[in-house]
Amino acid sequence: MEKDMTTTLIEKEEIQKYKFVPAEVDGTEAFLSKLSSAQRLGNEFKAKTALTFMTEDGPKRVETTVWSLTEKYLVLKAGVLIPLRSLIDVSY
Repeated sequence: MEKDMTTTLIEKEEIQKYKFVPAEVDGTEAFLSKLSSAQRLGNEFKAKTALTFMTEDGPKRVETTVWSLTEKYLVLKAGVLIPLRSLIDVSY
C-alpha cells in the first residue's frame, strides 16, 4: 500500500466524484485471480468485496459487490468503472 497515506472509506455512490490515478505499483496481474473470485462471490452469493484504489485525493476504500471484470476495468453496480491500474488492494 502507498506509504504515509490514510485510506478513506467511501460509499459506492461516491466513487464517481473522484478522479482515478494509477497506483504506485500496478497490481493488475496479481489481482486478477482475486477479482475473478470476487466477481463470482458477488454474482452468486451477493457477497461484498473491499476494494482500495488510488485517486487524486489519495487512496479510497469501498465495500461493494463486483459485477463484472474487463481487461482494464472492474465493473460495479450502475456501470461504475474502476481502472484495474488504480487498485491497491482487494479483500473479501
